[in-house]
Amino acid sequence: MNSMIEETKSAEVDNGVNVEALLGARDALEAAPEAAQFKWRATCNWVGGTHSQTTIGRFFGLGEEQDRGKEFTVDADHPEVFAAKDMGSTPVELLLSGLASCLTAGIASVAQNRGIQLNAVTAMVEGDMDLQGILGIDSDVRNGFDAIRVTFSIDADASEEDIKALVAQSQKRSAAFDIITNPTNVFVEVN
Repeated sequence: MNSMIEETKSAEVDNGVNVEALLGARDALEAAPEAAQFKWRATCNWVGGTHSQTTIGRFFGLGEEQDRGKEFTVDADHPEVFAAKDMGSTPVELLLSGLASCLTAGIASVAQNRGIQLNAVTAMVEGDMDLQGILGIDSDVRNGFDAIRVTFSIDADASEEDIKALVAQSQKRSAAFDIITNPTNVFVEVN
């Protein structure tokens, strides 16, 4: 009887996530793990000064090239206080945006799967950085973030404990969180 109640509750919840399709994809990839090997791509072109434009479109997955039928464009630049033209977010702000977006998507997916209706989710992400490293002032100062803080404000038809569990599960499954918090091999070459 309890599982029937949970199914009914889950069917009434609409966070815009097709959990059935996600679970079906998980089952299919579990049966064919080679199809789970994906390659995400981005192509960045210098525009001028510190302004660049990145195009994101095709990717490899499910054993073949995937064509979205469209491309996304992201501009990056530095603010005017760095003698730049401020034509886009800084690359490190884009990194914070990726982390926030990944965690937020995870919260929506987990909430849908658990039958929790979300009313609003806001992620505030803040990263601390000492620019003395990037600018070559002090070689002992790290170029990257010293710390990143993510603070969620979530309005949901759920207890505080259930909301904290949503965030914890999202963090556990977030690719962006994993990339930022664990070493990743990065190879840079010139053709």
